[in-house]
Amino acid sequence: MTAPDQIRRFVEATNAGDSEAFLGTFTDDAFLSDWGRDFHGRDGVARWNRSDNIGVQSNLRIVRVAQRDGVYHARVAVTGNGFNGEGDMAFTLDGDRIASLVIS
Repeated sequence: MTAPDQIRRFVEATNAGDSEAFLGTFTDDAFLSDWGRDFHGRDGVARWNRSDNIGVQSNLRIVRVAQRDGVYHARVAVTGNGFNGEGDMAFTLDGDRIASLVIS
């Protein structure tokens, strides 16, 4: 399965180091959970982005993606100056944006 445009834009913005485009992939009231650390709204997502994503020069590659019950489950390979390895991301979409991202 090909990743939906919302997820593709999330990856592309991260890899380009474009925080404005990255934040634009999320809804205003988005929820992000990174192994139990919860962030709410675009301000919360921006904090996570600075500490765990573009702020540590992350580079993402989607290994595989599948959709179950309205949620897109992506296996993602990460390199950069933070976490390096593979992990799972569960995306809930709302229109052309990401409403929820749970990383585990």
